[in-house]
Amino acid sequence: MKALMFGWEFPPHILGGLGTASYGLTKGMEKCGDMDITFVIPKPIGDEEKTFAHIIGATNTPIAYRDVSWDYVQKRQGHVMNPQEYYELRDNIYADFNYLHLNDLGCIEFSGRYPDNLIEEINNYSIVAGVIARKEQFDIIHSHDWLTYPAGIHAKQITGRPLVIHVHATDFDRSRGNVNPTVFAIEKDGMHHADHIITVSNLTRNTVIEKYGIDPAKVTTVHNAVEPMSQEIQNIVMNRGTNDKIITFLGRITMQKGPEYFVEAAAKVLKKAKNARFVMAGSGDMMNDMIRLAARRGIADRFHFTGFLKGKAVYEMLKASDVYVMPSVSEPFGISPLEAMQVGVPTIISKQSGCAEILDNAIKIDYWDIDAMADAMYSIITYPSMYNFLKHEGKSEVDEIKWEYAGQKVIDIYKKCLAY
Repeated sequence: MKALMFGWEFPPHILGGLGTASYGLTKGMEKCGDMDITFVIPKPIGDEEKTFAHIIGATNTPIAYRDVSWDYVQKRQGHVMNPQEYYELRDNIYADFNYLHLNDLGCIEFSGRYPDNLIEEINNYSIVAGVIARKEQFDIIHSHDWLTYPAGIHAKQITGRPLVIHVHATDFDRSRGNVNPTVFAIEKDGMHHADHIITVSNLTRNTVIEKYGIDPAKVTTVHNAVEPMSQEIQNIVMNRGTNDKIITFLGRITMQKGPEYFVEAAAKVLKKAKNARFVMAGSGDMMNDMIRLAARRGIADRFHFTGFLKGKAVYEMLKASDVYVMPSVSEPFGISPLEAMQVGVPTIISKQSGCAEILDNAIKIDYWDIDAMADAMYSIITYPSMYNFLKHEGKSEVDEIKWEYAGQKVIDIYKKCLAY
């Protein structure tokens, strides 16, 4: 079976969990056998792993007259054309392409990130998706998250192939309910054009059904997983140079992730445990606010900000930690707790996270309950038996949460869409 996937990130160049999940799922699907995956991203760097997927860069795909085929123009027009009408329409469409300021190779330039003109890049990406869809051979289309829904819709309209969209998050999660109407419209359009919708948790599935008006029969939950540790990661040995207990927040410092609750809980713990240190690893629009909050609470000397971490640095931070905390206000899934438990770090997660649906050996608290969060932190760093139980049982649990299991569920969804 051949799948054409559209994504926005792909390791090693990632800015969040979307790239990690897309990579893990794609690799897991390949392990299941009988899968040929072409993965499209806006701007590959060249060092992406290609052993389990064919990587195509939208920024490397020329747009030219030959791409505006008779079939494409006729489908776009919606009726049978005569040759003169075709040539006139083709020239109009190509004029639209020229407006995109193509480079000397006839390609649209993409940043490969999340620029200020993100909506423009999403629209341009959907245009290139049409070109790629006409060139590639595939059975089904798979779009990862809202940024690529327009690309998937365009590919479906051109080829008639079924479209599966993968909801890694919604704007209700990112905005705490203060939804951006443009993003919401793109999400809803993708959901209504999709033949099937995959969500990363039941939490997200309920949002899709209730907030976007989608038929429940059209939505299936496939929980995320975690990549097995490489030998390089396993060999990391941290010499912290301190006997203090390190409690870590690792993620984007944005309102979705609840960083202020972590700081408030830290202040409570430090009233009882003078040997605790707190780390906020990440970057985001609330970082300066959190620095000021730590200062106001009088804990700045026990609180550290590392900035954005990725790759090996993430695992170095986790291995140096005694406790990992994810206090997200609304977390569709959350892979980082699995990564923490994988290296034997006792973990605290909010009940408002998708991973709470599948993890039994993590402590679960309401994100707003800073007393419960502080009690859990204090207990783990104070009572060795509790620390050791969560360390060993947590690792055993996540070692059995594998991407190939998620991959097989996605392949089964493909087969239903294709009526195999």
